[in-house]
Amino acid sequence: MERPLTQHIPENGAALHLREYEAVGGYTALRKALRDMEPAQVGALVKDANLKGRGGAGFATGVKWSFVPMNVPGPKYLIANADEMEPGTFKDRWLLEGNPHQLLEGMIIAAYAIQATDAFVFLRWAYKDAAREMRRAIADAYTAGYLGKNILGSAFSLEMQLHTGVGRYMCGEETALLNSLEGKRATPRAKPPFPQVSGLFGKPTIVNNVETLSWISHIVNNGEAWFKSLSYTADGGTKIYGVSGRVNKPGAWELPMGITMRELLEEHAGGMRNGYRFRGALPGGASTDFLTDAHLDVKMDFAGVAAAGSRLGTGTMVVLDDHTCPVGFVHNLEHFFAQESCGFCTPCREGLPWTEKILWSLENGTGEPADLELLERHTKLLGPGNTFCALAPGAMEPLQSALKYFREDFEQHIKEKKCPYAHHQH
Repeated sequence: MERPLTQHIPENGAALHLREYEAVGGYTALRKALRDMEPAQVGALVKDANLKGRGGAGFATGVKWSFVPMNVPGPKYLIANADEMEPGTFKDRWLLEGNPHQLLEGMIIAAYAIQATDAFVFLRWAYKDAAREMRRAIADAYTAGYLGKNILGSAFSLEMQLHTGVGRYMCGEETALLNSLEGKRATPRAKPPFPQVSGLFGKPTIVNNVETLSWISHIVNNGEAWFKSLSYTADGGTKIYGVSGRVNKPGAWELPMGITMRELLEEHAGGMRNGYRFRGALPGGASTDFLTDAHLDVKMDFAGVAAAGSRLGTGTMVVLDDHTCPVGFVHNLEHFFAQESCGFCTPCREGLPWTEKILWSLENGTGEPADLELLERHTKLLGPGNTFCALAPGAMEPLQSALKYFREDFEQHIKEKKCPYAHHQH
């Protein structure tokens, strides 16, 4: 089983530095791209490989690049979205801390494909170790001639900076990220125009996720057929999956795209801890719908998880066990989303705190039967098409599926006027 993204990350947790990265073939793809390929050929290769974004949306990377107008004068920008802040999601941190040059090489090649002049790594503020390693890697890349003027003697030049955010979940949305990078309040922008045409400072801009950009050098070195051969399903490549919760071995693993939930949970995460039973999981992070034990044989790729009624998202599964209250579980998530709403549009600004208050009331024994209808209404009023961006619709996914699969728990709270799981809080 090949693990292209993580195979060279040292097991001791140290980062792979420049000379070590070069010793295992690092920057050969950049030399190949600059020497043998036109920018359009790089874009066509990534498009043919059908690399889908690993940040959550799953949009085709090469198609996204193809929207950049190449005949527009002036600067173009490339941004690595490393603002990994959703509860239960930690896969990009592994790549940032373990192999920063893999990301840089992918960024330089991607910048070459769209003829970007400047690149930014937009990093989560709390990732202190990743910030240290990225600063070192960028400095080393400049010294070695991989960044700056006339890279490796070619006509292509690129400047790169690390930018650490101030800690707002909203910055994971690409247009809010652009506003933040411009020094403005991190609120989303209306689309169109899309960032590929009018992004950072009004110039064409591509924003890609860390895991997505880390693939680029491997695809340039090995080709589209190799990339597709790594997967069990039509979605090519491998995927970094994660599992958190009361399992024996929580963590993250690089595995073929399309493994089943069962294999991920039982073989790699070691199954549930003694005394705990699996009740469900958010398969792609905190903003995805619950799946249950009836879905354990679902293939963990974009189409498979969607067909089961959820989203692959970031591929990082959050497990719910039978000792944890589903109402309290969802209340905790809605508290996070309400706190992280940027307040730009009314349904999100007002609806999320209201949802959180209802859930708090249920947890504390003061809920009423009508509250369940109110929660159902909120999942629709805050759903897709009713808010300015995807934050509130994403927040509604765990709630709407909890009401579907664990409704008896909500009803029990109202009937007993207390949380029936209180005796399990240890």
